Amino acid sequence: MLRYSLLIPLGLFLVLVVFLAIGLTRDPHTLPSALLDKPAPTFRLPQLKDSEKTFSAEDMRGKVWLMNVWASWCVACREEHPHLPTYAKIVPIIGLNYKDKPDDALAWLEDLGDPYTLSAVDLDGRVAIDYGVYGAPETYVIDKGGIIRLKHIGPVTPDVWSEKILPVVQELNRK
Repeated sequence: MLRYSLLIPLGLFLVLVVFLAIGLTRDPHTLPSALLDKPAPTFRLPQLKDSEKTFSAEDMRGKVWLMNVWASWCVACREEHPHLPTYAKIVPIIGLNYKDKPDDALAWLEDLGDPYTLSAVDLDGRVAIDYGVYGAPETYVIDKGGIIRLKHIGPVTPDVWSEKILPVVQELNRK
């Protein structure tokens, strides 16, 4: 009887080890998005440089584009920022300025340059919530029909650009 009572904790321990082993094989930077291959959430937000004008994802219908979530307080956004002008020569990049003071965001773009076609202001973060944003920076590739085709969490470094984002953009532009 004592022998069988030891098998239960041992069995539970082995199950736990299997789950841990599976978890260790997964990339922690890859978080699944329920929005992949689904229409981008609709919104209309004021533009950063002219709050009288608005922007909606519908304004980009018919184009492949990137939505880059950024903020002046975001350290990792500063890391990716110098590379964005190169990417913007290939595909339009719309900035989603996330939970940022507009004056701080404008000063940041003045200091570092503005690679964005335009930036929309998501002051309260509601649009970011609809897109499933975990934090800044995040980048979405959206196709001509308004469907989210890729989500990247973290800075878009040259390696991420060339290995992950650019191939998707090129494929979508061929369609």
